[in-house]
Amino acid sequence: MDTKQNRQWYYGWNIVGAATVLTLLTVGMRLGIGPFFLPIINDLQFTRSQLSGVIAIGMLFYGLGMPVAGYLVGIKGTRFVLLLGTAIVVASSIWTTMASSLTNFFFAYGIFLSIGLAFTSQVALTPVISRWFIRQRGMALFFLSTGSMAGIAIMTPLFTYTNETFGWKETILGFAAIFSIITIFSALCVIREHPPENADLLNSPPDKKTVTAKPAQQTAPISLNQALRTAPFWKVVLGLFACGYSMNLLGAHGVPMLMDHGFDSASSALGIGLIGLIAIFSTLVLGRISDLLPRRYMLAVIYFVRGLGFFGLVMVAVNWQLFGVATVGGVVWAGSIALSSAILADIYGVKLVGVLYGLAYVGHQIGGMISSWLGGWAYETFHTHWISFGSAGFFLLLAAMISLTLPDKK
Repeated sequence: MDTKQNRQWYYGWNIVGAATVLTLLTVGMRLGIGPFFLPIINDLQFTRSQLSGVIAIGMLFYGLGMPVAGYLVGIKGTRFVLLLGTAIVVASSIWTTMASSLTNFFFAYGIFLSIGLAFTSQVALTPVISRWFIRQRGMALFFLSTGSMAGIAIMTPLFTYTNETFGWKETILGFAAIFSIITIFSALCVIREHPPENADLLNSPPDKKTVTAKPAQQTAPISLNQALRTAPFWKVVLGLFACGYSMNLLGAHGVPMLMDHGFDSASSALGIGLIGLIAIFSTLVLGRISDLLPRRYMLAVIYFVRGLGFFGLVMVAVNWQLFGVATVGGVVWAGSIALSSAILADIYGVKLVGVLYGLAYVGHQIGGMISSWLGGWAYETFHTHWISFGSAGFFLLLAAMISLTLPDKK
């Protein structure tokens, strides 16, 4: 396909499609611990606090793997990082199913599987998509959020079903097999590192090729050290902390929390999955809007409504309330990561976006580490989920206020 001459279909969307599927699988496994939580506890005789601790450390290593992946993408390329991550995912998945002690499970599932998933996550794919897209960068990156939401919507109920039908070990091995096939094919047959000059401006209608659609700087306007000393970067980090705190809390403890509140396993999984399902469709709208409106306002609204949703989720008592809160929450569940990475690209240029996004994502995973542990410990200690879910709502509302102070690129 000649990407410079074909006005009907831009090859960059093939890369976005493959990246979206990879994100679905990666996030589906990383945030899909909820359906595995009780089966693993019952099988391996771990306590909630022990498994929560493993998950928490795993979230941290998932975050620490992000800047490493971003750095390796810069020097080795996207394909290399995806293939390396796939090898780690497969090996650690096999190790996880063979682990019988807490120590073995900690290293297999908590550390190495997390690193492998980090290497195949959005941070490995964001730089190549940012290079391929200029005019529609916001929308393209939003599709990665679609993959994240689809991971919640599809994988949470699917893991619940396969765990009950085949067992949690068989589910992990099946995931590793499918994941390796799709990732290897995408890396070798779909991903292309170098876009045509001016990227998707080539496919813009003549009336839209205006000065407002100038490419973001391909070389960094400032150095990495300078960027790390600027306020906007740390504001993005704080927002991603709240995002990670809430998303990983929901992924690890959402289903157990609802079951503790009297919902059956199917309704609990469906309620959590509905958030992702609604978000798939809302992402398409939010992605279009993100290239038209100031991104900071959108980010603030997403954090604000999501924060209210967490207070609502812990208060629901019957199915219609659960599904209602999930529907509203799903509308704004997507987009915070896509908007954050787009804001970083807008401010600092695409040359730095990979490593900056990876470093900022460490904040996301530190939040996830804390909430993953707190969700189990607080319930065992105080017999309530209000501490963990209420704090998630508070942090999201705070992130909304901080987002309003970010600079506009538009």
